[in-house]
Amino acid sequence: MCRSRKPLPPRPSTISAVSGSRHLSQAISEGERISVLVEVRDGEGARAAAEQGAKGIVLRGLADDLGERSELPLLVYGPSVRDAAEIGADAVVVAADDDDRLLDELVQQTYALGLECVVRVGDEDGLERVLERLDPEIFLLVAEDVGDDEEPLDRLLALLPDVPAGKLAIAELAGATLGDVQELERAGVDAVLVSDADVRSLVAEGPPDV
Repeated sequence: MCRSRKPLPPRPSTISAVSGSRHLSQAISEGERISVLVEVRDGEGARAAAEQGAKGIVLRGLADDLGERSELPLLVYGPSVRDAAEIGADAVVVAADDDDRLLDELVQQTYALGLECVVRVGDEDGLERVLERLDPEIFLLVAEDVGDDEEPLDRLLALLPDVPAGKLAIAELAGATLGDVQELERAGVDAVLVSDADVRSLVAEGPPDV
């Protein structure tokens, strides 16, 4: 059974705090198709992603004023929340590790700085803990410690049903193919995060086969 891709309206307490006009949640929830987010390293990569149809750019680390060079929402992955805000991020990835108090603090700091919060989870236990403590709007599903008998795509698809309806789900799959993207879309994933790639090759002209 496919998960619905129609999210609930954003909570005013989180979205209204975002000072910029580039809301990641809005970008990936608009339209009927799955969105592609592309990891970039510089302004040139950001421009290429926008020209090819990406809905957002992802920076793993820091790059001066990259957020000011692109009209796409910028999701920062890795640095501190404050560092992400200083370089013009619109959203930041927060990891659901074993320190619940630290997770709570990071989420509150994210909202206080006017950013959207994307909570990263890699297994069922982590997802359950996040849902017990928080009510995030956006989840980043990752496939960690995948064994030889399991494909990363299968791990992501297994996590998806536990994401509540109305929340946004981003699947991280660096080397995604068009077939992978279509399968994620059929399952109800809202966006896929890929490494520097030709976005056009990941966007089919028509809806995926059901």
